[in-house]
Amino acid sequence: MTAEVKVEEKQVESEVVIASAVVPPVEETTVKAVVEDEVKAVEEVDGSETKVVEKSSSFKEESDFFSDLKDSEKKALSDLKTKLEEAIVENTLFRKKKETPVKVVEKKKVVEEKAEDEKKSEAVVTEEAKAEESPKEEAKTDAVVTEEAKAEATEDVVQKESPKEEVKTEADIVDTKEEVKAEIAEEEKKTEEAVVTKEADVVDPKEEVKAEIAEEEKKTEEAVVTKEADVVDPKEEVKAEIAEEEKKTEEAVVTKEATVEQEEEDEIVDNDIELWGVPLLPSKGAEGTDVILLKFLRARDFKVNDAFEMLKKTLKWRKEQKINSVLGRDFGEDLASAAYMNGLDRESRPVCYNVYSVFGNEELYQATFGSEQSRENLLKWRFQLMEKGTQKLDLKPGGVTSLLQIHDLKNCPGPLKKELWVAIKNAIVALQDNYPELVSRNVFINVPFWFYAVSTLLSPFLTQRTKSKFVVPRPANVTETLLKYIPAEEIPVQYGGFKRDDDTEFSKEAVSEVVVKPGSSETIEIPATETEGTLVWDVAVLGWEVNYKEEFVPADEGAYTIIVQKVKKIGSNEGPVRNSFKNSESGKIVLTVDNVSSKKKKRVLYRYRTKTESSC
Repeated sequence: MTAEVKVEEKQVESEVVIASAVVPPVEETTVKAVVEDEVKAVEEVDGSETKVVEKSSSFKEESDFFSDLKDSEKKALSDLKTKLEEAIVENTLFRKKKETPVKVVEKKKVVEEKAEDEKKSEAVVTEEAKAEESPKEEAKTDAVVTEEAKAEATEDVVQKESPKEEVKTEADIVDTKEEVKAEIAEEEKKTEEAVVTKEADVVDPKEEVKAEIAEEEKKTEEAVVTKEADVVDPKEEVKAEIAEEEKKTEEAVVTKEATVEQEEEDEIVDNDIELWGVPLLPSKGAEGTDVILLKFLRARDFKVNDAFEMLKKTLKWRKEQKINSVLGRDFGEDLASAAYMNGLDRESRPVCYNVYSVFGNEELYQATFGSEQSRENLLKWRFQLMEKGTQKLDLKPGGVTSLLQIHDLKNCPGPLKKELWVAIKNAIVALQDNYPELVSRNVFINVPFWFYAVSTLLSPFLTQRTKSKFVVPRPANVTETLLKYIPAEEIPVQYGGFKRDDDTEFSKEAVSEVVVKPGSSETIEIPATETEGTLVWDVAVLGWEVNYKEEFVPADEGAYTIIVQKVKKIGSNEGPVRNSFKNSESGKIVLTVDNVSSKKKKRVLYRYRTKTESSC
């Protein structure tokens, strides 16, 4: 028999990305992640015997009974129920409680802007004062210049008058008085003309200075007026801007308040609000309420506020996505084979199979991922499937409260099909965030060689709790791994089990098992007590690689043995065998499994049924 597998968490550079539970965007390249790898542990005993190492699971579903919770978990659940009760009764589940601070913050902002604008205005006024003082200083400077000009003019006049005294002094020496007088007269005349000229020259600068001063004062006044006009305009402009900002702020505040009020009005919470058919108002006393709340608490490590926010976001998301109306939508038959519910696991959980090979069809791929609308429809279809799964659950303590997900990656389109993996990523994020703890385990089978490379992109989108639910068996151990979680009669025949679509041969017949040791053979006998009837049987050998034959041995010792199936070698890729034999006498069917050539023990699963005319 093939050894049972042990799930171990290994720190590897990889993680899985799959539809209903996982997805990596191809753009990213390296992210550390954790992969649970199903590893077969085999010990050789006495040179031939194999010892099975039982599976050690990294994840185990916890009890939903209040009495089984830890004290800290009980307190967290009680606190969450109190918060939820208050939020529903007071209609604050979706309400933004702090509306006033929005208004205050806006007004405070305006006040700060006003203060800043006032400072700017004061600075402008200061500049204006300086501008007013500047002309006065210029005028004083011009006055000083005028005085200096007057002094210079006086000195020139004195200097021109000094020759007059010299002429008078020389008159005593000159011989002829007339000449002296003539010279003096002429000199005086010249001097007077010079003085007049100088005085004219002196007067002109004065008048010119005065004219310049007047003109400068006029210009200064005009400049001051212009500056004052410029100063006044910014003030008025600042005031106008402040008034405009206040108006805009008030309008914005009013708009925000109106928006908040509108949201409140649109999202009034009914006291009868439910999630997956379970009333959420704790005071209603529904036994499923604790189960739902514990799922959110466990998804957030029993952090009450985080769990409460997650619950609110889920309820809001469901409303935005119109999840309740998704159940009634018809998405066509194309996607029916991509994911479907089929059978129950050993804990009576519904099993969901996700098959990615269907997207290898290019026409279906383009129809599914070719446009934004088609990709949106794919997500809605996936949500619909999840909702149908939750309808099969019994959300109460001790009931079936989760699904088992199987992801078949055989012939799955590779990483180059970017649209597929982006859609898978979007699906996994949405399902993880809005369907917490509704999946007990994700088993990935028939993984291709590139699976681990692609799976490294998953880690950023998943919590550690979600990762602990991943199981990735080796390709040769697919059936054996599935048998850990699903009984053989519930495993589809393509995965090594006995479940067939529309099967009328078997209903609830039990499956038995025998172990064939290495180097030995085992026979399975199916009694045929009726003299007339039909025997039907199913046989599966895990890993096969054995010789197999079928015979009918009559009860009468003198009768001949009838070969139903001659000896043949069955390879490891073979699926279950179904056969039948119509007997005309009593006897038995003998099935022989010969494991002589193998060094590993083989597990043989079988079931049978005897059909008579009355039972047909």
